[in-house]
Amino acid sequence: MIEVKNLSHSLGEKEVLRDVSLTLESGSVMGLVGINGAGKSTLLRLIAGVYAPDKGCVLCDGVSTQNAAARREIFFLPDDPYYTVYTTAQSLWRMYRVFYPHMDRAVWRQCLQEFGLDERKPIRNFSKGMKRQLYVALALSARPKYLLLDEAFDGLDPLARLRFKKAINRAVEEDGTSVLISSHSLRELEDFCDSYALIDHMTVSDSGSLSEHLGQFCKFQLAFAEPVERVFFAALPVVSLETGGRFVRVILKGDKTEMTRALERLSPVIMEEMPMDFEELFISEVGERGILP
Repeated sequence: MIEVKNLSHSLGEKEVLRDVSLTLESGSVMGLVGINGAGKSTLLRLIAGVYAPDKGCVLCDGVSTQNAAARREIFFLPDDPYYTVYTTAQSLWRMYRVFYPHMDRAVWRQCLQEFGLDERKPIRNFSKGMKRQLYVALALSARPKYLLLDEAFDGLDPLARLRFKKAINRAVEEDGTSVLISSHSLRELEDFCDSYALIDHMTVSDSGSLSEHLGQFCKFQLAFAEPVERVFFAALPVVSLETGGRFVRVILKGDKTEMTRALERLSPVIMEEMPMDFEELFISEVGERGILP
């Protein structure tokens, strides 16, 4: 288990994170979400031990991640990993094996084959998606107990995303790897993660089970005989409301049965429940909190 306890950190004179607490349970896949500049990448670097926190601590199975032995249990894949113009997949493997002596060559070769990558070619000739897959292959071959991924889906085409998710799921199921993943592709996180953490105003403002969180909300599309105003819904727990004359699309927080009855009392001509997704809910919630740019 990774525990972030009352962590605060500044980059230069700018405070980035304040009093952050977070727990990554063993064998779980957590999505880390927040707008650009919220501090997701900084938090991942602090958890990985790349940065030392100004205040608070990060513990990996009870040991500070400032300890070298604890860091060997963690593999951090940043959004822009470093390589030189001469770096090949082979040389990258040799370099990472210094830090992760127990890297599994069989897993490495399996991933390269699945991703269609040539370990002899310079990385500079790879596309962005190929580079991402290469580093994912490195991460999986290290067989870490904890895997931290920053913008993991960036640059991947749909087929590569499918291969990526299958490879990560295999690591979770077979090795019990715990994954903390930040991504702008929230729809990808929805069918990939079992929990989430939302960063806004420099702290983790919300976290928990993704399915349970989504289950607290419901979405409806309504049509009325006469045009309606927003005030018509003032008594309801509205998260998001779109009105256009006689047509309304609304997201409510509450029990679906109770919300259905409340809407029926407004006498709509047509009422249809619609599916909710994590991305839509995220946009609605951060917009309501006034933290969208």
